Order: sequence, then C-alpha cells, then structure tokens
Amino acid sequence: MPEPTPEPTPEARAGRGLTALGEVACRYRAGEVSPADLPMIAAEALAAGLDTPTLCDLAGWPRGADAHDIRTAFEQALAEAGVGLPDPLLAQRHGLRRLAARLLGGEATLAELGADDWWETEVETAEERSFVQLLPQCSCCLEYAFALAPRRWEAELRTAARALVASAPVGPGC
Repeated sequence: MPEPTPEPTPEARAGRGLTALGEVACRYRAGEVSPADLPMIAAEALAAGLDTPTLCDLAGWPRGADAHDIRTAFEQALAEAGVGLPDPLLAQRHGLRRLAARLLGGEATLAELGADDWWETEVETAEERSFVQLLPQCSCCLEYAFALAPRRWEAELRTAARALVASAPVGPGC
C-alpha cells in the first residue's frame, strides 16, 4: 500500500497561494482577468492559506458588485499579502508568453490571435519580436495570412511561439 501523501504545511500552502496570487496580479494588470472573477480568486487564495482582512472581505462579494470597488479591494488585498502589481508593459509581455504557450498547447486557436491587440505589444527581445510580427492585426488579416500561404505562416508562427516560450523569462515573475 503506498504511503499517504502528507498534507502540506500551512506555510507551504500559503507560499503556493502567494505564487498563484502573483500570477493573477500579472494577468489582472494585463487585462486578462475580469473584475467579476476577483471575489472567487480571493476565496481561492484564502483556501490556499493566505489570510488578509481584505481577501476575507472580497471573497464574500458577489460577482455583480461594482467593478471599481472590486478592483480597489483586490489591489488592497494584494498589498496586504505583499504582492505588488507588475508594470503594465511587463505584464503584457508575460501575457504574450502565455499566449504563445496556449497556442502550442492547443488552448488557443489561430482565430483567437487576431481577436486582441497583441500585435501592438511593446516587445524587447528578438523572440517576442518574431512572434508578434507574425500575429494578425484582426480576423480579416488572419484570413489574408491564410490565403497567401497558410501552412507556411502557421509553421512560422508555431516556431516563433516555441522560441518565445523557451526563452529566458522577462523581469520579476508573473
């Protein structure tokens, strides 16, 4: 009979909760998290072992609460937990890396690539630049890219995505 897996210590759970909350802070700053989802995220952080007054309060809010109030409370909860909001540009660059990973993992479709303004991302590395240059500016541009040489474009895009995901992370972790 296999040994039961020991329960993580409260400190270990809180550490994982802080890591997860840091990731959410990055996604939040990049505009990838809806304010309506933040009360549930606060509840998940509490379940992971984090405990701050504003996290406790926010976890009880309804999804339909005022978005401005939710954002204010979430940012206060982050501060209480010692999690800083990343620079918006850095958060967007991390978002670009997550998009590349989602594309490679089959979680993002080629059509989704033209749904946002990723092509406007201010990039700093060659890997980011290569990936962004291949992103369509809109769904119309996606159709144009497919009309010219769809397999070649998709292969180049996936190659650029692999290079971006494999490259060194940028800035403090998100």
